[in-house]
Amino acid sequence: MKILALNSSPRVEGQSKTGIMLSALVDGMRAAGAEVDEVSLSKKNIKPCAGCFSCWTKTPGSCIHKDDMSRDLFHQWLESDLVIYASPLYHYTVNSEMKAFIERTLPALEPFFLSTESRTYHPLRSQVPKVVMLSVAGFPENSVFDLLSSWANFLFGRDSAHENTLVAEIYRTMSSALTNPYFQEKAAVVLEATRQAGREIVTSSAVAEETLAQIKQPMVNDPAAFLEIGNLMWQTCISEGITPKQYGEKVQVPRADSIQSYIAMMKLAFNAGSADGLDAEIQFNFSGENQGSCFFKIKDGVIAGRPGDAARPNLTVSTPFEVWMDISTGKSDGQEMLMQNKYTVEGDLELLMQMGQLFGR
Repeated sequence: MKILALNSSPRVEGQSKTGIMLSALVDGMRAAGAEVDEVSLSKKNIKPCAGCFSCWTKTPGSCIHKDDMSRDLFHQWLESDLVIYASPLYHYTVNSEMKAFIERTLPALEPFFLSTESRTYHPLRSQVPKVVMLSVAGFPENSVFDLLSSWANFLFGRDSAHENTLVAEIYRTMSSALTNPYFQEKAAVVLEATRQAGREIVTSSAVAEETLAQIKQPMVNDPAAFLEIGNLMWQTCISEGITPKQYGEKVQVPRADSIQSYIAMMKLAFNAGSADGLDAEIQFNFSGENQGSCFFKIKDGVIAGRPGDAARPNLTVSTPFEVWMDISTGKSDGQEMLMQNKYTVEGDLELLMQMGQLFGR
């Protein structure tokens, strides 16, 4: 089987969640014996369709543009048994690079009108490849893909006027969790299921329902807390005047803007592997811009955090909120701030020294 895997993400390898999912799918296809050619559309020169219809009249089957699409990609597409359209979800459908590619496949149609009882269409000039649609989104609801799925089925699938060429639809919500170190166990399961989908597509031209369920399974137990951390990340980028890429390169920590968001951030940053055998309560008493208190209970590698006061804290940190946020985000050195009496501690100082390990960046 000859497969053309098209990735329209503008992001580079490692940052592109579309690319991460596509790579897993392609791995499975190659393992099943398929010949797969991966193409990054952002690196290709593909002009938008001019709407001149030369490919239907003056040069039937050939586009007037002379670019990467007409020279190579269109012929490669026609010669493929299957094409993967892998695109991040932009405005609830494919992005402009992918849309331009699909529109430039117009020479595969003839201009004449044919009709069925339900719709009018143009006949195919050439045999076209089967289709797999793959997309990722940051939102948690599967419904964000409804418009894309409807469009894909109208164009390629069950609602198409031509033969149903849509083999599979693979959609992944909350895709940013794929690269978050705290969700790597779940991400590994999702990506292995995506590899299995690749194998199934090659061997049986379909993806089993249980495989799709594994791909689409929730990766985050508390989406609301995850989205709150996402909002903090965006606010940090705005405050620092940096892009998300620069945020990742600088290993930034989102700056909590309330006690509740600090609790959410600390729970997400908790490193269970460093808490083996630890049974402790850590109390924070905040003054300044966000007055109040909260505490965290750590036991058997599990953390619980809530506003209020711990019954018997092993460590109590009393600090202005803004000072502790500077320490948490790496803007200030915690030991130096302690020596300058910017905050005070009571209780187990060894536990204070462990916090860098317990709560990773």
